Amino acid sequence: MLKLAGYQEVNQIYAGNRTLVYRGIQTTTQQPVIIKVLRNPHPNFQELVRFRNQYIITRNLEHPAIVQPLTLERYFNGYALVMPDNGALSLLEYWQQYPSDLSQFLSIALQLAEALNYLGQNRIIHKDIKPTNILIHPETCQIQLIDFSISSLLPKEQQQLVNPNVLEGTLAYISPEQTGRMNRGIDYRTDFYSLGVTLYEILTGIVPFQSSDPMELLHCHIAKAPLAPNELLDNQGQPYPEAISEIILKLMAKNAEERYQSILGLKYDLERCLQQWEATGEITPFELGENDRSDRFIIPEKLYGREAEVQVLLDAFERIANPPESPLGKGGHRGVGAELLLVAGFSGIGKTAVVNEVHKPIIRQRGYFIKGKFDQLNRNVPFWAFVQA
Repeated sequence: MLKLAGYQEVNQIYAGNRTLVYRGIQTTTQQPVIIKVLRNPHPNFQELVRFRNQYIITRNLEHPAIVQPLTLERYFNGYALVMPDNGALSLLEYWQQYPSDLSQFLSIALQLAEALNYLGQNRIIHKDIKPTNILIHPETCQIQLIDFSISSLLPKEQQQLVNPNVLEGTLAYISPEQTGRMNRGIDYRTDFYSLGVTLYEILTGIVPFQSSDPMELLHCHIAKAPLAPNELLDNQGQPYPEAISEIILKLMAKNAEERYQSILGLKYDLERCLQQWEATGEITPFELGENDRSDRFIIPEKLYGREAEVQVLLDAFERIANPPESPLGKGGHRGVGAELLLVAGFSGIGKTAVVNEVHKPIIRQRGYFIKGKFDQLNRNVPFWAFVQA
């Protein structure tokens, strides 16, 4: 039971891995509210910063698709985030309780696109788009985004290579670059990928990749193509429209450069689908992205002029991952191979970028990538790079 001064009739409605959510009444206004607190009674500094972050980012956002918090209050060793309660359900819960048709699916997709467009205009990356972070009112069908705890105001950031269990985001919806294993930065297009996974799930009822193994999920997002939605059947035994399937797959492209580059391009294609469906009950395939124009200058992250060096590293990894059979024949055992490669060059020449290109093949082989860097500012620490690794 949550005991917070100024609130009454507080009942728990959700328990997550990191947070607890309650529904109650604000005593002074008698307004129904949602109260969110950290589950950990003794949160660390990073947990506190993340929790406070969602209040800092959303308090100045004024859009019907963004839940604007009422207040952030101290609660024991952490915070309590208080938000208005309008009786909305999570999109996942709503879709399970109120099966909808294709028109409503497209309408919801357009609302989500508009919400991401607003975030993009304010240079905000959500980084955790998924059905449980999307609310929908059962009567008005108005959608709202929640949980900006890991959102970023940076135009681009780099995800470090860490254990899958501590990655920012939700593994079933995370973009390839957000895994930290693509040697690519994170920008606004990471939300496009997560939106694609979300639309895939609410359309078909399943997520594109399913596994209880975190490393397997990361491998799927990075290297495995999802089953196209139009290869699945709806409740009437009919395949989903090819055009909608292609839109979702374009959102879920492995490389950010191959996804939509703007929300306006996505909205144009979704509106075209909706117009065709409402007019004829069918959707004819068409060329996607005809009106897709990015509103910002983005430098591609493709590595140029280092193909030979990267190939040397990849060849060495393949030799270790697939060592030849023992000369003894089929009855012999494969030896444990090991190779040492030294990458030399002046500071800033791109040594790290070359080495990081082996991230993807290592994931494909279920391997591990560890790294440490000798820092000129930490020369007094013995074996600093080995300690990092």
